[in-house]
Amino acid sequence: MLIPVICKADTEQGESALQIYLPREITIEGDAPNLGQVAIIRGDKLLAAKAEKITLGHISAPGQKITVDRQTLLSRLACSGIPASEVTLTGAEKLTVSQRHQTIKGDEFVEKALTFLKNNPPNTSICQYTLTRMPQDLILSETSKDIRLAPCLAKSNITNPVKVSVSVFSGDKELGVCEVSFLLKYNCRKVMAQVDIPSGTVISSENVKVENTVSNRPDPADWAAPYGLAAKRLLPANTVITADMVGPVKPPILLKRNQTVLIKVDRLGLVVTAIGKALQDGRLGEYIKVQNVNSQRIIIAKVNEDGSVEPVF
Repeated sequence: MLIPVICKADTEQGESALQIYLPREITIEGDAPNLGQVAIIRGDKLLAAKAEKITLGHISAPGQKITVDRQTLLSRLACSGIPASEVTLTGAEKLTVSQRHQTIKGDEFVEKALTFLKNNPPNTSICQYTLTRMPQDLILSETSKDIRLAPCLAKSNITNPVKVSVSVFSGDKELGVCEVSFLLKYNCRKVMAQVDIPSGTVISSENVKVENTVSNRPDPADWAAPYGLAAKRLLPANTVITADMVGPVKPPILLKRNQTVLIKVDRLGLVVTAIGKALQDGRLGEYIKVQNVNSQRIIIAKVNEDGSVEPVF
C-alpha cells in the first residue's frame, strides 16, 4: 500500500533528490533508532545512504517512546549536509518510535506470589491474605518465550505484612525482581469473662469461655487457656482476658499483722527461739518485718510452713 503513495510522490515531486516516507508508529529492536530503520527512503543513492545513518535519539528505558516531527527531521538532515530543498517528506506528520519489549503485568506477580504463599504458608493458622498494594508492571527490554517467575519469601524483620520476592528469569539469566506484600490474618482463640471475676478468683471453665476469632498475630505455640490462674484485678463480664491480667494463685496468708509469732533459729542442731510480733501479713516463703517482743528490735524474717519465722542474717 505504501509503494503507490511513494511513486505518486516521485511523480509530483520529481525534482527532489530524496523522498522519505514516514510511518505514524514503528517498533524497533535496538535502543538507538536511525532513519534507515524507521522510514522508507528513495532517491539519490549517496544521499539515501547518508540519510539512513542519521540517528533519531536514544531510548533510555523499556517502554519509552521517541517522537520526531517533520521539522526536526529536516533539521537533522540539514546538519548531515542534506538541505531541505533536496528532500520530499510524505506519510505521517509525526513519527513515534518505540523499542520492542515484553511486559509482565503486576497481577501476574500477585498471582504467582499468592500461590506460593498458600502452598508454603508461614503459619498453618493463616486464613486471609490481603494485598497491600498492586505492584507495577515490569517492562523488559528483551523478549523471550522462555520467561519464568520464581517466588521466595523475602528476608524481613517484620512478620506481618509478609513479603514475597518474585524473580524473573530467562533461562538462567535474571531479568528483574518484583516484591509483593500481603497482610495476613490468623485463626486464633480468645478467653472471655462470662461473669464479673473478682481479684484473686481462680480462672475456670465456669467463669470464662474460649471463643474463636481472627487476629493479625497467630496464637503462641504454647497457647493455653489460663485455667488455674488467678485474676490480678476485677475482670468485668465480657472482658477479653490477656496474659497480663492473670497470674499464679497466691498461697494463703499464714501470719497476720500484729499476730504473735515464734522466732526460731535452727543451726547445726542448736535451736534458739524468741517471741515476736508480725508487723505485716505473711505467706509461706515471704519475707516480712517482725519485732522481737523482749528487745523491741525489728528484724526481717522468712515465713516457715509451720507458722514460725526465721531471721535473715
